[in-house]
Amino acid sequence: MIGVDAGSGDRLALAVLAQYRMATTEQLHRVIAPEVRIEQTRRRLARLRAEGLVDRITLPQAGRTRAWFPTAYGVRLTSEWPEMRGHRPSRTVSDPTAVRLKAGHALTVTETALVFLEDARRRGEVCEPLDWMTEVHHPIGSGEAVIPDALLYYRRGPVDGDSGAMLRAFVEVDRATMGPERLAAKLTAYERLYHYAPVIPGRRPTLQEPAVEEWRRRYPLFPRILFVLDGTGPAGVETRVRALRAGAGLLARFPYEVPVLVAPLADLLRHGPSAPVWHPVHDPGRRVRWTETGHRQT
Repeated sequence: MIGVDAGSGDRLALAVLAQYRMATTEQLHRVIAPEVRIEQTRRRLARLRAEGLVDRITLPQAGRTRAWFPTAYGVRLTSEWPEMRGHRPSRTVSDPTAVRLKAGHALTVTETALVFLEDARRRGEVCEPLDWMTEVHHPIGSGEAVIPDALLYYRRGPVDGDSGAMLRAFVEVDRATMGPERLAAKLTAYERLYHYAPVIPGRRPTLQEPAVEEWRRRYPLFPRILFVLDGTGPAGVETRVRALRAGAGLLARFPYEVPVLVAPLADLLRHGPSAPVWHPVHDPGRRVRWTETGHRQT
């Protein structure tokens, strides 16, 4: 085998920006190369920008922090890579105006990704940079779809072992920009996805060949649902948790069959996401670990 890895760091940096949509210099450095000096990441970004693969905006209210995003050329190039198969970037991912208007939410989503990545590194578990996929499209019929802020893949257990449990989670990052009721309404959409079984034209389901839920074509178990709350104080968090609890109460068995958990981003940053900082929406008085809650589905 030819031992050539020239450009591998550049490739990962571009893939992460295409998949995460946006990151500051410091965030990207923590994702792809925390073991080296940040100057190396700055040089890599400058090189990718010179090649027309990434661009940046400056955030004036954040100490003139630079936020990086892929260009249309960068997105087109990464879409041909095997590790990016199935990736479906939004049409505005490379538009500077759209990037500027979405920066607050997108960078908070990236920071949430880092919470899980860095916690996995500390714990010796498996969560790689490309195990965080933003805005994955899940149809629920009638032209509608559930598009979580992120889909997380995470394997418990040591990196060099093969006995760890593979976990998946839909992650919704809420910055208190919508009312609590609209946040809770997302639970209804996830319940629809849980039950949605598309009918194949010209073929009717039978007892021998029943309709199969769409999500089963992708996942062995329906992913956990994690709501991460930011942009509000303790009172606002409590209001949103109550709204999610009320929404869960309208959904019969769903919140009991699929773990639906909520936690403030501040708690994840302070204690780590593997700590018992998550509240089950059907029983918000409890605190649990997101990795240890089980499914009741068959």
